[in-house]
Amino acid sequence: MFAYEKKLQYPVSIKRPNAKLAKAVISQLGGPDGELGASLRYLCQRYTAPYSQVKGLLTDIGVEELSHNVWK
Repeated sequence: MFAYEKKLQYPVSIKRPNAKLAKAVISQLGGPDGELGASLRYLCQRYTAPYSQVKGLLTDIGVEELSHNVWK
């Protein structure tokens, strides 16, 4: 289902570090409103979903959210 390659999609060259921007990026990835939090909410909600189609949809969305930051 997943293929893990340890390489960047786009090469990155940081010329001047920016701590304020880094803090904003980290809060979006790992904060309560970030990608990981969203994926875990979707994957937990699937267990209480009343219909199998809804469970499948929540699983698909949760896995997609995980792929945004965990598998890269």
